[in-house]
Formats: sequence, C-alpha cells, structure tokens
Amino acid sequence: MKQLVVSICLILSCVAASAQSKELIELKNDSLFISKVNEIVQKQTDSIVADCIKENPMTEYWNTRVFNPYKDVVVEYPFKITFKDSVYASPIKRRRRVVTSRYGWRRGRPHRAIDIDLITGDRVYAMLAGKVRYVGYVTGHGRIVVVRHENGLETMYSHLSRYLVKRGDVVKKGQAIGKGGTTGNTRGSHLHLVVTYKGEYLNPEYLFDFGEGNKIRGRELWVTRKWTTPYLHNSRRQSKIQLCTTYEEALKSKQTQRKVYVVKRGDTLSEISTKYNVSIASLCRTNSIKRNSVLKIGQKLILTQ
Repeated sequence: MKQLVVSICLILSCVAASAQSKELIELKNDSLFISKVNEIVQKQTDSIVADCIKENPMTEYWNTRVFNPYKDVVVEYPFKITFKDSVYASPIKRRRRVVTSRYGWRRGRPHRAIDIDLITGDRVYAMLAGKVRYVGYVTGHGRIVVVRHENGLETMYSHLSRYLVKRGDVVKKGQAIGKGGTTGNTRGSHLHLVVTYKGEYLNPEYLFDFGEGNKIRGRELWVTRKWTTPYLHNSRRQSKIQLCTTYEEALKSKQTQRKVYVVKRGDTLSEISTKYNVSIASLCRTNSIKRNSVLKIGQKLILTQ
C-alpha cells in the first residue's frame, strides 16, 4: 500500500514539475536542462512524499481489538499536545460534579486516572470529538469505551454498565457513549476517566480543568514525565498545576522535578529529614502521612525543600 502511495506521489511530482516547462525550455545546454529537471523533480517529490506519509494520529496504530496498541512505542519527552477547542464537554452531566479520587499514588499503588462520582445508569459523554477505537471488557476497568482524538489523545471511560456506541463510530463532543456502573474493580459506582497519549497515562488535570467552565488549559501544552508519573502526585488532592506552553519551559521544568526517595529497612522520618535537608512537616504534608506513621520498605516518599 505504501509503495502504491509513493508511486502516485512520484507521478504527481512529475506533473508539478512540468508546470515549470517555460523556464526549462529556454535552456539550450542539454546537460544543464537535465540537471535542472532533476533538481525540480527531486524537490517536488520530497515535498509530496513527505505529505503523503506524514504521521496521522487517527490511523497510526489503529487497532479495534486491542486495548493498548502502543505497547512497543517509545515516547520521547517532552511532547506537545494541541487543541482546537478551548472547552471540553463534561463526561458527567450532573448538577454537582465530584472528583472522588485523583491521578496519583493511592494505597501503595499508582492510580492513573481520576474518579468522578455518578449513579449507575447515568449517561457518560465524550469529552472531545473523535472516533471510537475500542469497546469491550478489560480486567480492572470493566466495561470500557476508548475514543481517539485528532491530537493523538485517547480518552477512556471505565466501569460502564452499558455501551451506547460501537467500534469505528465517529462521535461528536458531548455525545453519549455509555452509561455509568460498577463493572470491573470498583468499590462503588463512579466513572474512572483515563487520558493517554501513545500509551502514556497522563494526569487528566494537567490538560483539563475539572472546575466550573470545563476549560481546556491551553491550545498548546508540553508534557514532561512529571505529568505521567503517578508517584509524583497524591490521589487525595489536586497537584499544583504549572503549565509548560513552550519547549523551553518544558526543558526547564525537567530540571526542577521533585526527587523521590524509596524507603529502606530501618529508615525513619527523622533520618530522611536530616539526610536530605527536608523538614518532617514538609515530608508529612507532601506525602499525606503523619509523624507517627509506620514507613514500609519500598514506600516512595516525595522530597521537597
């Protein structure tokens, strides 16, 4: 298929080159004529072929039978996410939207989504326009709908009780795609909302403001590893949002990323505090623990000055 596309592109390039025949016909020297033709054809070919094989997020790694088709993809950081809209559609249309758990470290495990309260049977809506890539049952998530968007993002809606779309459906922003429920690993009815980019789980609150107004935080946002690393965040509260709107800001942000300490046998808060020049109060506040909390081997503690 790719060879056919390239062949078509080469033919088009020759047609484009012929438009410049008036300039070429004035050349008397055959070798100069041929050289000029080759130069023009090469430029046109490079341009057209580049456009033909340009990466298309809506078709690359498109697989409707696999939950995560990006398992072998290595994402380079920082990467840019662009939006055409300034607002998104709320996935839950209730009078009061309650986030019950955030992206971050929770009960010793990563929680790579945000949980929004709902009642079983409540309709769930697509946050952005896109195309349904996957509909099915996934361990932990239960019944899930995955929608891919033009900017490469995928939004995933988990724990559904019913599907209202099928694979391959084109959906509009705000269109109902399912009904909330308790399928999968859940302690009660809620929407487990996941946002990914090429298989990387992003903190949804870096891109979307879940307060009033349903605002997208920017038209162009650069993502660093901080916003795809759960243990750098606390699921009990919203992280402080510091947006990177340029490549330079993203590089600078990487240099100031917080350090993480893994607890070893015999460690105490006092010893960690002294060794890394971080107050015990800061350790407790940042990690949502108490001064008398028992530290567990392998536990990750965020260190802030």
